[in-house]
Amino acid sequence: MAATAQEALTGQVADTTADGRGVITGTGKTIFLDGAIGGETVRYRVRKRKRNYDEAELVEVLEPSPERVAARCSVFGVCGGCALQHVEAGAQLRLKESVLFDNLQRIGGLEPDQVLPPIIGPHWGYRRKARLGVKYVAKKGRVLVGFRERHAPYVTDTPACETLDPAIGRRLPELAELIQQLSLQARIPQVEVAIGDNGLALVFRVLDAPTQKDLDLLRQFAADTGFYCYLQTGGPDTVAPLPGGPVPETLRYSPGPEGLELEFQPTDFVQVNQAVNQQMVARAIELLEPTPEMRLLDLFCGLGNFSLSLAQAGATVVGLEGSAAMVERAAANAARNGIGKASFAVADLAGPEPLAVLGEQSFDSVLLDPPRAGAAAVLDAIAALKPARILYVSCHPGTLSRDAQRLCAELGYQLSAAGVIDMFPQTAHVEAMALFTRR
Repeated sequence: MAATAQEALTGQVADTTADGRGVITGTGKTIFLDGAIGGETVRYRVRKRKRNYDEAELVEVLEPSPERVAARCSVFGVCGGCALQHVEAGAQLRLKESVLFDNLQRIGGLEPDQVLPPIIGPHWGYRRKARLGVKYVAKKGRVLVGFRERHAPYVTDTPACETLDPAIGRRLPELAELIQQLSLQARIPQVEVAIGDNGLALVFRVLDAPTQKDLDLLRQFAADTGFYCYLQTGGPDTVAPLPGGPVPETLRYSPGPEGLELEFQPTDFVQVNQAVNQQMVARAIELLEPTPEMRLLDLFCGLGNFSLSLAQAGATVVGLEGSAAMVERAAANAARNGIGKASFAVADLAGPEPLAVLGEQSFDSVLLDPPRAGAAAVLDAIAALKPARILYVSCHPGTLSRDAQRLCAELGYQLSAAGVIDMFPQTAHVEAMALFTRR
């Protein structure tokens, strides 16, 4: 007799997916099971039936894997912020390496000549950038602040977040209580968190103008916590310091090399994991071996996270970025740090002529750090420069593998080295670095 969606079944977990789900086979249809690990015997309940597979929830672990650990967060499994808290740290890393190298083989038909040691950092309290959901729930009579739930669009009722920097991760109930006192309690959909080496900023997205009482409460919160508070009334260009409060310090961070410090605004993109970012920059310097004679092109350069460190190490660097505001800040960071060998320009790196702004310039090496969509639009233009080395920093193993296949099969390069970057421990995010050398 076929099981109903309410019955608890027993099964053997054959494998673990990158997003922390167990895989049960041999039932006529593959079943994906949240929170299970390959090798475990479990009881589960089917939650949702699809045409080609089912989704299930874990009822009980009968025979646990040696890789299983107790999740640190009380809302793990409900909150969508993490997927792997139940998996031991070393096993998480092996899983991510498997995802990277399986993608390179399956999509790109490639194996690197050298497997780079993984870049790892702190597993808890590492996250310095986040966008938190906010929701006033009338039935509960209170405001919730946290990440969205895993299987629903609701804000998770979060007493503390263990991956956020403790300066804010342990104060989510306090932040929720503040918002609940405001007349805007139902008109603040999100709060953006940005942490620098010199302070913590909160950007409150407001859909209505705050009252004077609201402003007084926010200013008092800022004074009590030492946080820099901003309001955002529309797009990113509307972010402004809290009216009537002290002018916040500009946030700063160090990408690693001695004495180098970059300034950024609270809504700018910066890497979320400071310790891992510093190692990532050091790895880029190691692989590209900048010298005073080297000319290096940095694509998707942002604030100059890689550019300025590589220039400080000796190379002449040109950085290209699609955002004029980020290019302006990168140039300002170069000037502030006294780096004259780095220059920056705006370029549409997804457009038909992505490197037209360079004219006839030549480059010995290229570094690129594209978004999740990858760098397909700019590969031909990079290859036309004939750089000896291309260092690709990726936040998506699928698009990296797609681009790697083209670089190696069509554009004259070989995959000399690749390895994972564990930028987001406890989550399914797999970031990587791959070095291509010209054949």
